[in-house]
Amino acid sequence: MGERMRQDGLVSSNPASTALVDHVHADAEPTAGGADEPVSEQVSEVDAATAGPVVVILDETATSLARSAAEAEALDPSDVGEFLLAVAEDDVAVTANFRANQPGYQGWHWSVTLAVLDASHPTVSEVVLLPGEGALLAPAWIPWDERIRPGDLGAGDLLPPSPDDPRIVPAYLQSDDPAVEAVATEIGLGRVRVMSREGRVDFAERLHDGRFGPGDEMALAAPAHCVTCAFYLPLAGSLGQLLGACGNDLSPADGRVVDAGYGCGAHSETVIVMPARSAATDTVIDELTLEVHRRIAVEGPPPLEVSDPALDEWADPYIVGAELAEAELEEAALLDAAAEPDDQWSPGKD
Repeated sequence: MGERMRQDGLVSSNPASTALVDHVHADAEPTAGGADEPVSEQVSEVDAATAGPVVVILDETATSLARSAAEAEALDPSDVGEFLLAVAEDDVAVTANFRANQPGYQGWHWSVTLAVLDASHPTVSEVVLLPGEGALLAPAWIPWDERIRPGDLGAGDLLPPSPDDPRIVPAYLQSDDPAVEAVATEIGLGRVRVMSREGRVDFAERLHDGRFGPGDEMALAAPAHCVTCAFYLPLAGSLGQLLGACGNDLSPADGRVVDAGYGCGAHSETVIVMPARSAATDTVIDELTLEVHRRIAVEGPPPLEVSDPALDEWADPYIVGAELAEAELEEAALLDAAAEPDDQWSPGKD
């Protein structure tokens, strides 16, 4: 029973003695009493110094009444599981506990408190659903001013500081001397409150450990630190020893407050050593010297063998006619030349 109680996380709100029910030791299993064995007959005195919850035994009537009350509160009778145990709250009140079967309520139990003034007629005082050990619970409530994180403030949101904010302190108190007030206004002491030393140190530590601090990957690969850069604009006051603004529009930290140990590749003293180059010579154009290069003979395609135009069914008729006419003229000229007599020929010369 003791182990079962520890698993279910059930404890008594008042582990005092009771005069109504029997005390059950941790190593004893409770047994439900019969209908003819009322609660009043199970009464025994318990030492008030007894530590731990006072586990008691309920009769069937009280157990049935407690279950009916839990089922009425749960609306669905199946949400009320098995009986776990009963605990005496005081001399009159006894709390019966039933396992909760609702989805999402693992480790919870229904707790029904009964008032047993009359053993034959117990009454229900309250019914609640309580968590035990290992129960699924909502996160602990956190005040709104502790839930706010950097980046939560949006346009139009108002976030007043708390009255005891350690980051701010009262500013310079006004003086009756106009000369003193003129100097104070000139150096910016007209504000009601200013940042305290604790607030300034916290601000400097955040920047030192943040993106624009000396430990950033960009700073570790930089040729030099911002404190030696011409684009580094130190802040006024004591923070100027460690912090400043970047004024290089080509730097990833442009317009940001950076740590003096930060750095990037756009440092004003960055020098790139260029490799040596050979001296360039003047270009000379010679238009008088003529260089002759032998042309390489290129073999042309083989001559196209033309078949008899008269037999070529695909030949152009106009081209074929011209070729035939030219061939006929050449043949006629040869015949005419053969028919003409030779003026230098005479009989007997041969």
